[in-house]
Amino acid sequence: MTEHLVDPRAPRDLKAFIAGLPKAELHVHHVGSASPRIVAELAARHPDSKVPTDPEALVDYFTFTDFAHFIEVYLSVVDLIRTPDDVRLLTYEVARDMARQQVRYAELTITPFSSTRRGIEEQAFMDAIEDARKAAEADFGTVLRWCFDIPGEAGLEAAEETTRLATDDKLRPEGLVSFGLGGPEIGVPRPQFKPYFDRAIAAGLRSVPHAGETTGPETVWDALTHLRAERIGHGTSSAQDPKLLAHLAEHRIPLEVCPTSNIATRAVRTLDEHPIKEFTRAGVLVTINSDDPPMFGTDLNSEYAVAARLLDLDERGLADLAKNAVEASFHDEAGKGRIKAEIDTYTSAWLAR
Repeated sequence: MTEHLVDPRAPRDLKAFIAGLPKAELHVHHVGSASPRIVAELAARHPDSKVPTDPEALVDYFTFTDFAHFIEVYLSVVDLIRTPDDVRLLTYEVARDMARQQVRYAELTITPFSSTRRGIEEQAFMDAIEDARKAAEADFGTVLRWCFDIPGEAGLEAAEETTRLATDDKLRPEGLVSFGLGGPEIGVPRPQFKPYFDRAIAAGLRSVPHAGETTGPETVWDALTHLRAERIGHGTSSAQDPKLLAHLAEHRIPLEVCPTSNIATRAVRTLDEHPIKEFTRAGVLVTINSDDPPMFGTDLNSEYAVAARLLDLDERGLADLAKNAVEASFHDEAGKGRIKAEIDTYTSAWLAR
C-alpha cells in the first residue's frame, strides 16, 4: 500500500494549490472510505472479525494481489458495519476527512444490502446515514448525496432488495440521487440488471454503474445500452474502442476516473500506462476520484496530483478538472454554480499572489 501523500513528483506549489482547491467527488465508496483509525475502532468493537485492530497492521492487510482479493478484503471491512451506530460513525467521519481536503460536495456510494442483510433494520440504517449527512453539512459544510448500488457479486436478490430500498417512498432517504452497480464485472453481465435500473430511473434516480474496469469496452456499451448510464464508473477499458470514446465524448457521458485504484486492483499495470491521456485526447469528460481511498493508500488530493502529472496540468488545468466533477454531478444548478464560482475565485487569488 502506498503512503497517504500527494504524488511526491508534483511541484510543491502545485501540491499546495491542490490542497486548497474546492472540489467535488463522484466515485467514492462509503465503507471503502473508512480511515485506518475508524476501521481499527470498528474492528475493536467486533473482536470476532479477522480485520486487524492496529491501524499500522492495516497497511499490510490492505495490500491486494488482484481484484478478487480486494473484494475479499473489502467485504471483511463491510462486515464490521453491524449497528446503526457503526453506520453513523463511519458516515460522519468520512465527511470529516472529505472536508479536510476541501471537498464541497460528494456523491457517496452506499451498498445498503450489505448492511440490511447483516441485520441492521432498514429504517434505522436510513436514519443513521441521514443524521450523519445533516450533521456533516452543518459541522463541515460538505454536502453529501447518496448513490445506492447493487453489489453485483450478490446477484439478483441483492438487485431486488437494493431497488426496493431505493424506490420505497417510506424508506428512500432524502439525500439519495442515483443508482449504481458495483463489485466484480467478470461473470456478472450488466444486461441482467436492466429491470432494476428501469425501476430506479422511473423513480427519478440517475444511472451510474461501474463498467469496463476489469472487463473490456463491451461492458461499457452494455451499461450505456441496457442500464442507460449517465456516467460510467471507471470505464478504464473504453480506451480500447475508438467508437466508444467518440460516443462518450459526443454525448458528454463522463468517466469517473480513479487512477490509483486501478493500479491497486491491477486493472492497469502502471500509472504511466493509465488511459486517462487517451480519454482527454478523445474529448471525453473526465472526473477525478479516489474510489476506496484509505484501502488504496490515497486521497482525493493525491489523485489530483497524479492527474496533474499524467496530463501535464498547471493550476488552471487543475481548476478545470475540478469543475468537470462539479458539472458532471447531480447537485442542483445553484449548488453547482456556487462551487464553480468558488473554484474560480480561489484560482484567481492563487495566481495573483
